[in-house]
Amino acid sequence: MRAMQVTELGQPLSMQDIPVPDAGPGQVVVRVHTCGLNFGDLLIIKGTYQERPKVPFTLGMELCGTVTAVGEDVSGLAVGQRVAAYCGFDALADYAAIPASVCVPVPDEMSDEHAAAFLIAYGTSHVALDYKAHLKKGERLLVLGASGGVGLTAVELGRLMGAEVIAVARGPEKLAVAKAAGADHLIDSETDDIREIVKGLGGADVVYDPIGGDQFKAALRACRPEARLIPLGFASGEVPQIPANHLLVKNLTVIGFYWGGYTRVNPRVLTDSFRVLTDWYVQGKIHPHVSNVLPLDQANEALDLLRTRKATGKVVVRID
Repeated sequence: MRAMQVTELGQPLSMQDIPVPDAGPGQVVVRVHTCGLNFGDLLIIKGTYQERPKVPFTLGMELCGTVTAVGEDVSGLAVGQRVAAYCGFDALADYAAIPASVCVPVPDEMSDEHAAAFLIAYGTSHVALDYKAHLKKGERLLVLGASGGVGLTAVELGRLMGAEVIAVARGPEKLAVAKAAGADHLIDSETDDIREIVKGLGGADVVYDPIGGDQFKAALRACRPEARLIPLGFASGEVPQIPANHLLVKNLTVIGFYWGGYTRVNPRVLTDSFRVLTDWYVQGKIHPHVSNVLPLDQANEALDLLRTRKATGKVVVRID
């Protein structure tokens, strides 16, 4: 089968011909239809992500596909069933053998492209805002990186949860995408003073931050007393150092959050979240934004769209 693999860290993916995997105990084999790309994929290629597989390995964190084989000790899944899964790796290939525990059924109403763009982006934002930050109706939510894969879903879900949403993104085109997703206020990170504008609006109750760096520092200083800050990525390349005295004076809370870690420590958090999100999708309350769909042999070009920040929302690779 075909697989787009990392054969050397820091280098482009290469197409390899590798054996179709078998389903081990607790696993299913999935014929992959689509793979959603994520900023974390870029870090994995460089060897700077939280998890570092041994080279060579097949890239791709999340997929949508059809079950073709079921291993021992698997219940609730059957051959022919369409599923989405967060697998961490192996999704940029014709087939993937993955734990049955990370697979969730895909409703008929959801396309393959939307299913591959759904789990990480919406799951990250929903668990962060609901389970971790306890975002309340009427609170003011500041979303950094608001046009990206996770940021855009935070705008959409924040609005759906009743928050007043401030979206920060780079340039008018990306801000227009955030506005269409439900943002109440727009801040251009290239030209505007984040701190002053947010303070002028009354300050932030919750900060959703996949960016880090100077934007986090500005957001920290624009928080209202008892605000909650959620650092969940560092797309700027800078991990901010948090001055504890600022937390003390305003009674602020910084909440560490890694969505993928819940697959090991408490997977029910993710499955409960997915049920809520699926219901919202079927009801037409949320609408995944996929800016680009490319074929498997153009996976490097698809990754470049993330690397150069030319994409909005999600980039999806079509396998079949």
